[in-house]
Order: sequence, then C-alpha cells, then structure tokens
Amino acid sequence: MARPPDLSTREEDVLRRVVQHFIDTAAPVGSKMLADDVGLSSASVRATMRELEDRGYLGHPHTSAGRVPTEAGYRLYVDDMMDVTGLSPREAALLRESVRQRLGDLEAVARETSRLLGRLTHLLGVVLTPRLSTGVLERIEVVPLAATRVLFVLALRGGIARTVHAEVDVEVHPAAIADVVRQLNERLAGHTLDEIRRTGAERVQDLAGDDQTGIVRVVLRDGKALFREAAPERRAAIGGAQHLVAQPEFTHPEWVRDVVELVENEDVVVHLLEKPRLFDGDADRAVVLIGREVERGRPGGPAYSVVTAPYAVGGSVGAVAVLGPTRMDYGRAVGLVEYVAALLGESPAD
Repeated sequence: MARPPDLSTREEDVLRRVVQHFIDTAAPVGSKMLADDVGLSSASVRATMRELEDRGYLGHPHTSAGRVPTEAGYRLYVDDMMDVTGLSPREAALLRESVRQRLGDLEAVARETSRLLGRLTHLLGVVLTPRLSTGVLERIEVVPLAATRVLFVLALRGGIARTVHAEVDVEVHPAAIADVVRQLNERLAGHTLDEIRRTGAERVQDLAGDDQTGIVRVVLRDGKALFREAAPERRAAIGGAQHLVAQPEFTHPEWVRDVVELVENEDVVVHLLEKPRLFDGDADRAVVLIGREVERGRPGGPAYSVVTAPYAVGGSVGAVAVLGPTRMDYGRAVGLVEYVAALLGESPAD
C-alpha cells in the first residue's frame, strides 16, 4: 500500500497506531504508550503527534494529554492505511445460514441479517431491501383465501416476492382463476412494477368484459396500490441498537435518544442509504462515510460513520450497512458488509 503523499514514514506509522489504539480502547493515546511500539523516544513520538495535530489528523482533548483521531485522520486511515479484516469461519457460516434458511423471503432475511450484523460488529446493522418499483415481474399468482378474498403473490426477477390481500366483488371459484391469471401474466410479466403502475390498466382493460372472477377488476381498481413501492418500514431492517448504545460514546442520555429516534424513523435510514454516491459504486464494494459526510443528526449529537455496500437482485438494488460512532473498527465493518452484500446479491460469496 502506497504511503500517503504528505506523510513521512514515521508520521504514517504513528497515525496508524493512534487510530488503532483509539479504536480498541476508546481512550486518548499518549506518547509513552506508543514509544515502545514504534521504537522511538517519548519526545520523538510527542513531536510527531504534534505535527499530525497541526495537519488536522489528530485532536487533543482538553482533559487528556493524549491524542485522538479527527475525522480527517480516520479518512486518511480508511483510504490509505486500513487492512480489511476477513470473517472467521464461524461468522461466515452464521451469515450464510441466515440467508439460506429464509431464501425467498427477503424481508425475513433482512431482519435476521441486520440482527447478526449488529451482534458481530457491536454497531447498528441495517439491511435495505431493493426498491420493488424497479423490479421486473416474473409472474402473478392468485390464491383464494375466502369467498370474496384473495392473495396476490407478485414474484419478481431475482427471487423477490410481494404479497397483497385484496377483496373481489364476486364469489371466488378457484378453477376459474387459472385462465385469468394466465392472461394477466401474458400482459404484465416482463415489465417493472413502476411500468405496470403507469400502463397496467391499459394493458388489461380489454380483459374486464369477459372476467367472471373479479380478478381483472381488482387490477384495474387497485393497481396503483397493488404494484406500489413498499413503505420504508417494510424495506429497512435495523438490528443491534442494544449493542450500539453500549459503546462508550453513548454514555450521554441525549445520544442514546438520538439512536432510538434513528431506529424508529426508517425513512431517514432509507434516505441515507439511497444517496447517489453510495449507489453509484461497484456492487458488493463498501463505501465509508465518516462524521460530517453522513449529513444527519442534530448539532451536539453523536458523530456517526456509515459503512455500506449495495447489492443487486433481479436488476433492483438494495444495501447492507453498519452505522456507529466514528470510533469503529472500519476494517472489520468493511469486511462484514461486503461479505453480506455478496451473499444477498445474485453472485453469492463462496
């Protein structure tokens, strides 16, 4: 890995060690602590720390003689010094099993995987399911539930499925449904849900006259709701809040409240993870936002970092992320997020 152009070998070594020590201990790092590690005198280490502070990479808390990384220091560390940490065989098996057991139910996969991410990182784990509006419909299935009640199953390319209950205006006869469903699939399959919302009525209008099941009339009457985008609370699975608030940064009650508010407002999480700069990258590759780059929170609240990677299912894009304080193990977070994104995508990790 090439050395950052504005740092000497000594400065790079000291900065890397300060970041790693602070991530591990949450305590400001003093020159005596590093002297033996780097083979220098305390005075030499102290002078190097001062140079790094002058360049904006280290901060100097008023209550301590030690230094802590600034957001710029974390950014330089993540971009030029960090090693991505691999998963243990046990961790990889846990995550693979989480996905395998719930294959076909992406919402269930998201819930369990976000919980595991939170547990493994001690941060907030987030799995955002893909936008259904960009998913391509493979087929519609209609399952009778009662005399005038049916279940629409929308199977999308890539194994995503959405179910919607609907009321029909005539008594349902299961034997009569198959032919109507076949005709609906001939007209609608192969199009995105967004296209069907806009043009579906025109595509099936001529089928209404001969429909004895009421199914076509449901599509005409409720099509916009039937093929709508899922609400934010159905797309964002968030787990691990109990692990996040156990971090030293969250000893202040107002910071804990900030986490609770974040967990309860899934639309904020969805908006954050669907920023263009996060979704324009390579599939399965993590993007790291640090502190003010996250652009959320209130003045005086905790500074967050987000590590996220997109994944693609059937042409639709979702996201995997962990969120926590700027003092996080970025190498481990990147390794976990990229592994999960590969599992959830169309080319699962081995």
